[in-house]
Amino acid sequence: MHRHFGDLLSSKEGVDVEFLVGREKFRVHRSVLAARSPVIRAEFFGSMKGSTTKNAIHIDDMEAEVFSNLLTFIYTDDVMPDTNQADEYAMAQHLLVAADRYSLERLRPICEDKLCNCIDTSSVATILALAEQHHCHGLKKACLLFLGSSTNLNAVMESKGFEYLTKTCPAVLKDLLMFKSVTG
Repeated sequence: MHRHFGDLLSSKEGVDVEFLVGREKFRVHRSVLAARSPVIRAEFFGSMKGSTTKNAIHIDDMEAEVFSNLLTFIYTDDVMPDTNQADEYAMAQHLLVAADRYSLERLRPICEDKLCNCIDTSSVATILALAEQHHCHGLKKACLLFLGSSTNLNAVMESKGFEYLTKTCPAVLKDLLMFKSVTG
């Protein structure tokens, strides 16, 4: 079935709405998007209907490549083609934000899993902030476990990422201290 929906996305047959993301146009099917996302369903057919009844919907806070990957997931349940690790890390971050925004509950754990595999001393602060902001408890726990090592924690505390974390999510530092006191 996923292949058939992917073919539907590729063929553009029966499209009835257009999204403008950056300079790219994406022509899609309202009903497919509404079936997968309760947020999009509300925007198209529910209480938020007024803002999306026009044929072109502008999305200014997302890159076209991210939106394209988001559509691929919505239509096929497939996510992120094999790319280099840096690209996969960045895409997983963006897709996690999109999954949270559009309540795509099947996409969230996929992104969390990919981000768990990217945790290292240079990324953990950013990933931890993202986990905190988007209520990703498993991802947050993985970051705290990584920071449970004194070697890792000391390296991270000297990074700009840690400085960012202290400014954007100071409450997570309390969680880190509590976690360290429990785990030793």
